[in-house]
Amino acid sequence: MIEHLAAGSKPVQDWRIGTEHEKIGFCVKTRKPLPYDAAPNSDCGNKPASVKYMLEGLQRFDWAPVLEDGNVIALKRDGASVSLEPGGQFELSGAPLETVHETCREVSRHLREVREVADEVGAGFLSLGFRPDTKLEDVPMMPKGRYNIMKAYMPKVGTHGLEMMFRTCTVQTNLDFSSEADMVKKLRVSLALQPVATALFANSPFTDGKLNGYKSFRSRIWLDTDADRTGMLPFAFDEGFGFEQYVDFALDVPMYFVYRGGDYLDASGKSFRDFLDGNLDVVPGQRATMADFEDHLSTIFPEVRLKQFLEMRGADTGPWSELCALPAFWVGLLYDQAALDTAWDLVKDWTDEERDQLRRDVPKMGLQTPHRGGTLQDVAKIALLISREGLKSRGKLNGHGESETVFLQEVDEFARTGKSNADKLIADYHNKWNGDVTHAYQDCVF
Repeated sequence: MIEHLAAGSKPVQDWRIGTEHEKIGFCVKTRKPLPYDAAPNSDCGNKPASVKYMLEGLQRFDWAPVLEDGNVIALKRDGASVSLEPGGQFELSGAPLETVHETCREVSRHLREVREVADEVGAGFLSLGFRPDTKLEDVPMMPKGRYNIMKAYMPKVGTHGLEMMFRTCTVQTNLDFSSEADMVKKLRVSLALQPVATALFANSPFTDGKLNGYKSFRSRIWLDTDADRTGMLPFAFDEGFGFEQYVDFALDVPMYFVYRGGDYLDASGKSFRDFLDGNLDVVPGQRATMADFEDHLSTIFPEVRLKQFLEMRGADTGPWSELCALPAFWVGLLYDQAALDTAWDLVKDWTDEERDQLRRDVPKMGLQTPHRGGTLQDVAKIALLISREGLKSRGKLNGHGESETVFLQEVDEFARTGKSNADKLIADYHNKWNGDVTHAYQDCVF
């Protein structure tokens, strides 16, 4: 298992960028969530306005379907995939690409394709980190076996797990490392600065049709989802941390399921260590395989997740341009050695308590979160300067001779003003929306 994680190490020239983002589908006419399946002549229009139809319609663009129990539950094309989160959140998991320019082109192509199919059925997709008015009980569940297990288990370990499953949306970027030492430094820097990303990309101030008192309610939800598998990984800052210590952590995270013969077997709350020893009662006598371990790693949700790459998991989904800004922010910080060293100097003396407090305070206060006599706005300005220098040093230019720094312009403005998308939406709610959150269905769509 240690060797599996270590096998992710790649020489610098092979480092790639993977960008994932989710979006919330709805019927334009009714503002209701898209069900998985729907009959023609439904409330939405003359065609079946549904997640299933979206997945079928996208196949015209050479996406190949992935089936589970006869249902289309994902699509694959050229190293990328489209998949479904529990409440029908539509996710693009991008291919590993060399530059932010390429990943932004991929995002744009995907959103154009989604818009073409959605327009045919009267569907739309929200660019928010949380459903603005749909109640939890009104969100349909997608037909994926693992979600049934998670839905039953979540209320046993936290008060907000079902909210996470059915009402949140995120954007994340996945990045490589060259060695164990490189992984450790990148993991530590990105864990410490993850609240900065949360603050910059905060975009979920509405719940059940009104203001919820937060700037990133999505990140608030993660504070009480499942303490066993979430958080800031304080042990990652211990002397001697490496792949082995992450494996030890993963083995102590309770299981969700075992996948056998096309079925998800409920192993929720059980021990992966027992599975290694052949003592798991749902598959008597069977020992865990590496495929089982990979599945298990995918059920762990810290602010930064280690697989054979690192996943930055702290940001709300936002408008089209910000889907390109997030990978640019992290690539600039982590993919240039001088930038990474400078970023480590910025955070290396932060304590476990300070990092945890930032994570707990940032959902409500965003860039105004207090930190060491200043605010996260101050830290964000420094982090963006470091990121910008890192992107300049990479020297990856587009056809117009522009570096990847072009993608930081919007979040530069957030850091300058101390106001994120959430702050702008809160102002709109009080002013031009006149307290009517349904305006989000015109102003916050892809």
